[in-house]
Amino acid sequence: MGHTVGEIARLTGQTVRTLHHYDRIGLLVPAERAPTGYRLYSQADMDRLHQILTYRELGFPLERISELLDDPDPRTHLARQHQLVNERINHLREVARTLQKMMEAEHMGTSLTPQEQFEVFGDFDVDAHTEEARQRWGGQDGGGFAESQRRTSTYSKEDWQRINTESDGIYRALAKAMNEGLAPDSETATDLAERHRAHISRHYYDCTPQIHAGLGQLYVDDKRFTAAIDAYGEGLSPYLREAFAANAARRER
Repeated sequence: MGHTVGEIARLTGQTVRTLHHYDRIGLLVPAERAPTGYRLYSQADMDRLHQILTYRELGFPLERISELLDDPDPRTHLARQHQLVNERINHLREVARTLQKMMEAEHMGTSLTPQEQFEVFGDFDVDAHTEEARQRWGGQDGGGFAESQRRTSTYSKEDWQRINTESDGIYRALAKAMNEGLAPDSETATDLAERHRAHISRHYYDCTPQIHAGLGQLYVDDKRFTAAIDAYGEGLSPYLREAFAANAARRER
């Protein structure tokens, strides 16, 4: 006999609302029916849910998970999961090394350079390089670059840690919205896009909606940005491009 949605929710730690959403979009549709008409989850459904949760943990969006689960060759799934896990392990090792340097520097009473502080979150800090977007879509007067340089030159180690933590939280929230199947032009996604734009304006330079929309395009066009953004979830770069553009259009109305 199968399990009800409530039982599956308790067993897996997922919410009933999430399971209903998976059913609604066709990602996980229970095959069995109880005499009362309620849908029941079979063992095969539970196995599929386990695969879904594994891919979600690895950062895949729901649309991509659906495509992967329809792949007839399960070895493709395992090989991709193995590669992504190894990439995450290597990234965390780099983070651990940089954090060790930060602890040693603090113990010795010294400070790290901005570049060393950026390394806590990888080789390429997305927000710190948004001047490229300003120059492409916001004019060539150089004012934004000068303003960014002026601001960042005064930041302490604690400032960089706070800024990077704030940035990380925004990207994680956007990845969560994507993984939950929210459209990039949804209120939640565009509100998060505006939060990201405000973050750049607050810490680097005035990031207009036009520049921000261009930044979203840069995330897709430039492999450095794509790699840094998609570390939060595969497919996040094009998702942000659409969310930033939708937010810019919303603010122009």
